[in-house]
Amino acid sequence: MKKKNPAIHDLLAIMEKLRSPQGCPWDREQDHRSLRFHAVEEVYELIDAIESGDDHEMAEELGDLLLQVVFHCQLARERGAFDFEGVARRIADKLVRRHPHVFGDVKVKNVDEVWANWEKIKAAEKHGTRHARASALDGIPQHLPALMRAEKLLKKARKAKLLADEASRAPRTTQGALARQLFDLTWQAQARGWSAEDLLRREIARQERALRRREINQRGGA
Repeated sequence: MKKKNPAIHDLLAIMEKLRSPQGCPWDREQDHRSLRFHAVEEVYELIDAIESGDDHEMAEELGDLLLQVVFHCQLARERGAFDFEGVARRIADKLVRRHPHVFGDVKVKNVDEVWANWEKIKAAEKHGTRHARASALDGIPQHLPALMRAEKLLKKARKAKLLADEASRAPRTTQGALARQLFDLTWQAQARGWSAEDLLRREIARQERALRRREINQRGGA
């Protein structure tokens, strides 16, 4: 009896067929750019499934997200760039390389040390390449929702010690009160015909420029 192919092999073969001359017209006309926001939508649907606690929906949405990975890998394979095997191998190697406390002899005391090692290893990997990060603020995806992008920027700035006198800027409040303030600010923007998302993005850009200037000045004075 012939052994059945693993499901991932079936999925890769199906995707190749869909992209073939005998495949699906819609799949054949797609490219990386036309698909880019499909992955974003699938991630948000997965988040909904996780928060609902519905395992059936979670498995379905994980499959939809996996399809996006397979689709992009097939497109890249067709143009000789990379394939699914290469993508899987790269992430497997990266996980081993960035967990020396699991796969090597490095000792860590806590999660903070795990993250510190991760960042050092990542910086060493990118050093001397076009992906090297000159600033501690680099590496934040441009298309993150504005509030998530603001949180990422502040987190990186805090780690780089670019935020001064934080306590004085953070008056005491509760989570509920702060949530209402965020909602009220969004309502105020909408009432004036403004986009809260766009307003925050512009402010993030302004704050990021100021933080980068501060970073340069700190380096110059070091």
